[in-house]
Amino acid sequence: MVWLALIVGSIIIAALAYYAGSLLAQLRRQRQIRDTAIGKRNSNLFESIETIALAMQQEQCPLSEGSLRLTVLLDHLALPGDKTYEQDYPAIHDMYHRIKHMPTHEARKQHPKKDIREMDREREGYEVELAEPIQKDISALLVWVRRQRAG
Repeated sequence: MVWLALIVGSIIIAALAYYAGSLLAQLRRQRQIRDTAIGKRNSNLFESIETIALAMQQEQCPLSEGSLRLTVLLDHLALPGDKTYEQDYPAIHDMYHRIKHMPTHEARKQHPKKDIREMDREREGYEVELAEPIQKDISALLVWVRRQRAG
């Protein structure tokens, strides 16, 4: 009777060990799939960040629009540790905080032309005021992005 209990107990333990092992293997596969997806997403985000930063550097993209886009893209990066982009690129974030309330696209069309001209003048004033510090941030951002993409 004792032998039967030991054999049944051993079979149950072996079955549970096998089940636990298969769950761990499944978890490992899921983490690998997740990490691969995050890597691809980050790679796409880095490419977009670099493209926008280069366009801003070459004056092909307004500093205000680029700052809005870069801030959102940086916020979507999934990197280990707490990255403090607002501290690393303060001028870009300063521009973002100054203009984020301004309507864009279809919402912009809902406002009277006088209000739009006023917002444009305000935004253009910020672009002139922050041009130099934003360009410094862009240079630093490009160096960081290229390092991240390289390795």
